[in-house]
Amino acid sequence: MSSPWSGLRLVVTGAGSGIGAAVVARAAGLGADVLAVGRRADRLAEVTAKARADRAGAAVPYAVDVTAPDAAARITERAGEVLGGVDALINNAGHAVFDRLEDAAEADLRGMVDTNLVAPALLIQALLPMLRSSRGCVVNVSSVGGVLAMPSRSFYGASKAALNSLTRSLAVELAPEVRVNAVLPGPVDTGLWDLAAGEGADALREGIVAGTPLGRFGLASEVAAWVCHLVDPETSSWVTGSLVSVDGGRGA
Repeated sequence: MSSPWSGLRLVVTGAGSGIGAAVVARAAGLGADVLAVGRRADRLAEVTAKARADRAGAAVPYAVDVTAPDAAARITERAGEVLGGVDALINNAGHAVFDRLEDAAEADLRGMVDTNLVAPALLIQALLPMLRSSRGCVVNVSSVGGVLAMPSRSFYGASKAALNSLTRSLAVELAPEVRVNAVLPGPVDTGLWDLAAGEGADALREGIVAGTPLGRFGLASEVAAWVCHLVDPETSSWVTGSLVSVDGGRGA
């Protein structure tokens, strides 16, 4: 029997590392063809080369910053050229800066809103004709920070709360042709975490682990499994508007 993933066409942003790279690997392993989008051409080349070597599906890199003014149009054009259509969009690219309110910079707030909200919204809008044609789906990679109080990380949490709201509203607006869901990871052991936390990363990490019922950071592969579960046409064809927490129990 052929896999339901065979021939599925995915666009994955933030694909050069962390959760995005894990989604590319898993999706290609299941038989999907993937356009891997990210800022760093060298990292994308590594991720897609490994996927092509080890997996059943194809993976093609495309280096572009999702916050660039013409990014949505460029990604849509490239998806049409490489994939011939889109069955699933994974909005995974993210930006995080952690600071107390009195120390937070306006530029950081604008950067997080541009990456975590505006870029996903514009990409969904640009790819909508393809997604409607395929009766496809969108999975937004948000954060448990969008539903919990986030002292010292309020700007980040607000940007992810906005993405959660976008997810639920578009799930209703675009039904029944396009499903829209979000995965809400807790702290995941990727380079983005240490970069966002800066000098206080070790202390913050200890506090986060202490407040996580399962007592550890998550793995990118664990989140990627749930992203792909929400894409899978056999397991999730009747799921839309869901915010799925994959957070070690932090939101319980």
